[in-house]
Amino acid sequence: MNIRSLTRGDGVVIVAAVLLFVASFLSTWSCDGSACAGVKLPMAWDNGALVMGVYLAGVIGAALIVVARMLPNPLKVAGIDLGQAGIVISVFAAWSALGAIFDPGGSLDTGSAGPDAGAGLILGLIAALILAGAAVATPLVPALKGALIGAPKPQTPQPYGGQPQGGYGYPGAQQQPYGAQPGQPQSYGGQPGQPFDAQQAQAQQAPQPQAQQQAQQPQAPSQGGEFAPFWFAVPVARPLYGEDGAPTPIAELAPGNWYLAVEQRGAALIAQTQEGRRGVLQDTTGIQRG
Repeated sequence: MNIRSLTRGDGVVIVAAVLLFVASFLSTWSCDGSACAGVKLPMAWDNGALVMGVYLAGVIGAALIVVARMLPNPLKVAGIDLGQAGIVISVFAAWSALGAIFDPGGSLDTGSAGPDAGAGLILGLIAALILAGAAVATPLVPALKGALIGAPKPQTPQPYGGQPQGGYGYPGAQQQPYGAQPGQPQSYGGQPGQPFDAQQAQAQQAPQPQAQQQAQQPQAPSQGGEFAPFWFAVPVARPLYGEDGAPTPIAELAPGNWYLAVEQRGAALIAQTQEGRRGVLQDTTGIQRG
């Protein structure tokens, strides 16, 4: 699971679920003056249908939405997407809360007008409406689709001769050249088989301004058509399709993670995930290069 894949809409869903859980411990009835003397006002946990249909249903729906967002691949149970099931349950909880606010006494026959809605029902209705609204609007509203936790900033360039830091999935990590085998000796400007002292002497004889200019140039395909692999992050969650052209996504790139672009095909990129899976990223607009 990746917590950085959560959106602002998911943050609203989480807050609404917490409010809904707190409201379940407040009284569902209210009364005035002497009518409340010696009367224990019930809460949602005293009514099984109410706590299951409104409060627990809302919390469960929010949990399904958040868990589905953090999973690397969409999870389906009996052919139903986990996130979509959470949205439906959240809407059902809001609908049930609306019914409870109009009839707080339910089937209770008091012989009079009946009890009024208490703080538990009022706060529960507000939280359920916020929860359902955020669950439905998150895929549609751009402001809610933004990342809840932003991607970490790339490390500042190390001075010449400094030891690179970081791990896989971060631009500051020490990387093997694309196509090189692990453990294969690498050459950094010297001739193969030359001692390190000879290579260092050649590097010192090279013109410094030209070396600095080349170091400042961003990685890009060379004039000969060669592609230089680079790290990138996506601004929002985007699907990764198989290289065979199948319309079904094989993975989802989440904001907050760094992925390796290993090849370019027109406007699309061939990206590699942390698990080593390769696929086609068709939408490359707004990506952040590391």
